[in-house]
Amino acid sequence: MPIYITRGRYAAESIRNLVANPEDRLPAVRNLVEAAGAKLLSFYITLGHYDFLLITEAPSAKEASAFILAAAAAGSVTDNETTEAFTPSEAQQVFAGASKAAENYKRPGK
Repeated sequence: MPIYITRGRYAAESIRNLVANPEDRLPAVRNLVEAAGAKLLSFYITLGHYDFLLITEAPSAKEASAFILAAAAAGSVTDNETTEAFTPSEAQQVFAGASKAAENYKRPGK
């Protein structure tokens, strides 16, 4: 099943709430991910541009996007980015497909 990496930021109100009432967000995040039809593999609070990182497994990008859209619609998170990840074996298959397609590609102006 495909793996997705989601990064995002907490909205200012979410940060205020977490500072006022610190809590472990793992159960709430897991419930939201599962309600969207995906499986939470890892959840991290991060430093830098993004406040959190989730690694999920989902049947498709639809399920992988549904949970973060629900959190964004509630106003809890912002600046979300979801990326599909590939194992080295899967990446080899992707590159093999690209190699085959490249045989038929005509560069612009050539």
